[in-house]
Amino acid sequence: MIKNLYETHLQVTDLNASIVFYKKLGLELALVIEERKGAFFYIGKERQLLGIWEVPQGTEVSKRHFAFGTDLDLLKGSIDWLRERGIKPKKALGKEPIEPVVHAWMPTAAVYFDDPDGNELEFIAWLPAEPRQMEHAIYLSEWNEMMK
Repeated sequence: MIKNLYETHLQVTDLNASIVFYKKLGLELALVIEERKGAFFYIGKERQLLGIWEVPQGTEVSKRHFAFGTDLDLLKGSIDWLRERGIKPKKALGKEPIEPVVHAWMPTAAVYFDDPDGNELEFIAWLPAEPRQMEHAIYLSEWNEMMK
């Protein structure tokens, strides 16, 4: 029945600043609804949607987490790509953001960062291997060594 996650929504404190941020990530601005202080972005070829909604001034946003899927080759350069756009990659699973971190149980590699309101975002790519149970996170380079 379910084929994908078609859309998701986030709360933001400054609609215009968030529009600038998500455009930096390469998302296509599809619609701005000024009177409701909201905007929609298309994601990828299938045009999945990200909706952002400004909360009233003084209201704390309800922070969320989600991941943007990408190709492994693109993920490998994503830390520099983020920094070039003024976006700071963040520590994840106890690892500094010097290269992608592996979720061995899936297996995927990922890079984490926050939007201007502290919503935790992630770039994630599937790895061509079988899942493994591991007690700790490892870097992609360590995973690649294990797979040799």
